[in-house]
Amino acid sequence: MEHYKIALLEGDGIGPEVIAEGVKALNAAGKKFGIEFEYEKALIGGCAYDKTGTPLPDETVSLAKSADAVFLGAVGDWKYDTLPPEVRPEKALLGIRKALNLFANLRPSIVYEELVSSSPLKPELVRGVDIMIIRELTGDVYFGEPKGISTVNGKKTGYNNMVYSEDEVERIAHVAFQTAMKRQKRLCSVDKANVLDVSRLWREVICDVSKQYPEVELSHMYVDNAAMQIIRAPKQFDTIVTGNIFGDILSDEASMLPGSLGMLPSASLSGTNTGMYEPIHGSAPDLKGKDVVNPIATILSASMMLKYSFGNDAAAKSIEDAVKAVLRAGYRTPDIKADGTAVIGTKQMGTLIAEAILA
Repeated sequence: MEHYKIALLEGDGIGPEVIAEGVKALNAAGKKFGIEFEYEKALIGGCAYDKTGTPLPDETVSLAKSADAVFLGAVGDWKYDTLPPEVRPEKALLGIRKALNLFANLRPSIVYEELVSSSPLKPELVRGVDIMIIRELTGDVYFGEPKGISTVNGKKTGYNNMVYSEDEVERIAHVAFQTAMKRQKRLCSVDKANVLDVSRLWREVICDVSKQYPEVELSHMYVDNAAMQIIRAPKQFDTIVTGNIFGDILSDEASMLPGSLGMLPSASLSGTNTGMYEPIHGSAPDLKGKDVVNPIATILSASMMLKYSFGNDAAAKSIEDAVKAVLRAGYRTPDIKADGTAVIGTKQMGTLIAEAILA
């Protein structure tokens, strides 16, 4: 029997609730395919700050490094907004990505036929959408130096530097081209090369790497146009690769194609070390404990874990198929409700999907 150790970093707000449902799905898939999971919890985010004075304790990093995969809920709460930047819960996300060298973030946006009516866009625009956004995760303005707030000519001035090295762009480019090869062999690189020097380097390196993947059709798009095109004609995209801040924004925008942040999973990979899996939504502290949050993004993140960290495509597909089956049966959480559907809570959605995996 296969055996894997998973670090559970539940985090803040609704994090523990959605992780609990993701674990249900993993356990069901494990039972069906002969996989045993060992779980160990650690603190991250605001809850870690409350108990240790730091949002990312050394013990959490050590556990993550020793695990076969990391399953992350969400971090943050409005009550921490007045904390110094270095101890804000969000700092933990940047820290653990850096500690695990998680430079490649894969964010699929898929509109299931069962959810076409839940999208805010017209059915003819979103039916059949299947986009993979690959976001570089450890560079750009979130990590560029120098950064800070200082006084210039008597006025406070804030600054962050958008920085990418050739090596950083090259490694994310390989991930993107290899991903595109497994899909429709179409890759769109999104940048702002008409204005930004760093984007001109980005485009140059992407073009150089493309020579190693002659089967992949490469195109380029400025980020402002890409933001429009994702809404205007999303089916033109197959695989998108872009930098950290552009990818952060575009993937949240793409979450509205299926109609909810609660539908989008993600995988953060390094190619060699532990992968981290999490829903792209936040901690939603106003919804904590109300049993109304959509756990499907977290459950699909578990599917990505099975695929990318454990190499078990069949187990991963069993989760995806179970999600579709439950949606097809007419069950919805409040964020994706539609006429004629049964609105259920977080726990019931997780239970129904786990049962469908074993059906």
